[in-house]
Amino acid sequence: MESATQARPKTPNIVLAKRQTRAKRPLGLYDLTLPELEARLGKKRLPTYRARQIWGWLYRQFAPDYAAMTTLPVELRADLSAELPISTMETVQIRSADDGETLKTLYRTGDGELVETVLMLYPDRATVCVSCQVGCAVGCAFCATGLGGLTRNLSAGEMVAQVVGAARQARERGRSLTNLVMMGMGEPLHNYAETMKMVAILHDPAGMNLGARRITISTSGVVPRIDALAGEPWPVNLAVSLHAPTDALRDQLVPINRRYPVTELMAACSRYIERTGRRVSFEYALMRGINDADATARELAVLLRGELCHVNIIPLNPVDVLPYERPDAVGIERFAGILREAGIPTTVRYSRGLEIDAACGQLRAKAERLASQPSAGPIG
Repeated sequence: MESATQARPKTPNIVLAKRQTRAKRPLGLYDLTLPELEARLGKKRLPTYRARQIWGWLYRQFAPDYAAMTTLPVELRADLSAELPISTMETVQIRSADDGETLKTLYRTGDGELVETVLMLYPDRATVCVSCQVGCAVGCAFCATGLGGLTRNLSAGEMVAQVVGAARQARERGRSLTNLVMMGMGEPLHNYAETMKMVAILHDPAGMNLGARRITISTSGVVPRIDALAGEPWPVNLAVSLHAPTDALRDQLVPINRRYPVTELMAACSRYIERTGRRVSFEYALMRGINDADATARELAVLLRGELCHVNIIPLNPVDVLPYERPDAVGIERFAGILREAGIPTTVRYSRGLEIDAACGQLRAKAERLASQPSAGPIG
């Protein structure tokens, strides 16, 4: 087997030059919780109900600007528009696939960075996949997001803007947004405080009222934050990007395993299950000739036996600049079958949007490559 570490292009893990302090980033209305908005308006000696009116326009009507908030006084709308933008995110490009059932949106942040969001429409649900960082420091061998390292964390408002944008897209198609997965660019548990603030804003019953059980936080295995997540008041779902059952293989595919090896990760998952009573999902990106052997499937079954868990096998969504490929259909089903025969609940989930660079970070990477070419025109 070719070393996953050797196959990956050598790139810096963290790009410090682009990192901005939080104080320098523009603040948007989506960055505020309802109590924070009430306090802000209170300083203007405005009644509390004005904040709730704005909140309803934001998260129930998905108002794109203050002009649409017609129940507010004209003077207040003008005042807020001048001092506090609703969003600091600008839509650069929207690409569709699967007969319009998959939409990938490329956003530009207020400081010029690019991030991605994917809306996936299914017969029984509408799911948005949200990014939490510009880039990623984890550096998984098969992932496009980490190719340029980590630039910075996204704010809660930048994440909320992605969700509201997806909810607006779903509504335009006669659907309601039902689910949120933190499986886009970045490691959510490396941006813990802002991710939890985003959950609080979206969960607020006065606004979008997105149930916590419809929110899934994915992690590559940040053990201390898994323990912290178990103590949060919101019963969100936990998904762990496992991808290998042994340290020898996981060290190559998911470098954070060198800090939190498989034994420690599984112990944290067991504590999470014991404390919350909730099932843990294990994500497994299946790659031909890398982690798809029958013996590897049996090792995975042994590792997960007895846990309250579910395995999502995700045949790899290939990245054009990386050497990894998905197995054929027979190999995929054989791997899943070994797990099922061992009593491990297992689902095969094929990635959507192969023709629109749907692999995490791929559209951003392509846009940045085009923008860096002297003859390239504007993105989008």
